[in-house]
Amino acid sequence: MENPKYLAILILIGGKSTRFGTEKAAIEFFGKSLILHQIETLNKFDQDIFLVAHSEEQVFNYRKSIEFPKEITFIVDDREIFKHLKIFKPMLGIYSGLKELFRLNFEKAFLLSCDMPLIKPEIIELMIKESEGYDCCIPRWNNGFLEPFFTIYPVEKGYYKAREILNSENYGLYNFIDKNWKINYVSVEKSIQPLDKNLVSLININGPIDLAKLIKFYMQNSSS
Repeated sequence: MENPKYLAILILIGGKSTRFGTEKAAIEFFGKSLILHQIETLNKFDQDIFLVAHSEEQVFNYRKSIEFPKEITFIVDDREIFKHLKIFKPMLGIYSGLKELFRLNFEKAFLLSCDMPLIKPEIIELMIKESEGYDCCIPRWNNGFLEPFFTIYPVEKGYYKAREILNSENYGLYNFIDKNWKINYVSVEKSIQPLDKNLVSLININGPIDLAKLIKFYMQNSSS
């Protein structure tokens, strides 16, 4: 059997922004799609990158509009146990991605949303380091709020947990974080903010206001 590989990057690109009227990952930000901003940062690390789309048609449309690096691999939602053809859930993307990573013998998956273009390499490095010796590594704010779309999950345990959730049809992402896992909660204020003063790594674009906020920080972030 092939030796396990420690970590892969898993980016969910299946969502569509109703506020922008386009695929989220394809939203333009300073002349480049959000997903390419992410990939440029993530390519600084020696990790395989997988993009999870909801259909082959979506992959085709992305490839038509964005020139992806050759080393990027696409995964399409696996609906074998999820029969609701017109329903698209992040949990289905998580399940599909983890199923493929399990098949490829990865131990951990760094799950990211595609709409966070200003992730700082220092934060990626911190999360990978903090994941060692734990099943799961997740940022937590002082108020207890978690960042489940910026988290390192266990591939095998996560795959079985996601399958259980799809079968139960209780799709909330907080249900995915199993209390029986050994979890490292990384403090946003104490551990992440010293490396990312404005916390731009955790800003996601849900609408024009968020885009304006990121534009404000872009020059500072790109020159740091």
